[in-house]
Amino acid sequence: MSLIRYPLRKRDVKNLLEEFSRIFGNEIKDIFGSKPKIEVAKISRGEIFIIDDEPALLKVEGTIIPALTFSPLINVLPKAIVDMGAVPHICNGADVMVPGIVEIEGHFREGDSVAVLDEKHRKAISVTRALMHSDAIKLLKRGKALKNLHYVGDGFWKTIKTLQKRKS
Repeated sequence: MSLIRYPLRKRDVKNLLEEFSRIFGNEIKDIFGSKPKIEVAKISRGEIFIIDDEPALLKVEGTIIPALTFSPLINVLPKAIVDMGAVPHICNGADVMVPGIVEIEGHFREGDSVAVLDEKHRKAISVTRALMHSDAIKLLKRGKALKNLHYVGDGFWKTIKTLQKRKS
């Protein structure tokens, strides 16, 4: 696994935090403090933003999403809870289909980031992009609802686990 890691320039830090604020609407300082140290780790599928030594954000397919391991952001995302039969497919990179969704927590629009949790343990297994509004998903019986961007076991996950091992 080739990993290129470097500090982000001040101007780029400002731009990243502004983009984060625009996407997630959260108060940045509450999550990251007023002057976070941000590094970037580039891998083949995208970038991992390491904020104050914690892998927190990813850039995948041009979209900024939270890393599955960064619970302060995963906890604020709307959630789709899936049945246990869907879990192995999602953890192999499959998109989330409407029949696999048993519950939706929160509201989201097409294009929003959505955390996917397993029904039994309520653990985050994927971060997705909504392909439709949450209300539409509740009305449908079939079709693709969420595009899988980051899941347990993918390249981002493995790199984050390696970075966390190095830190400890």
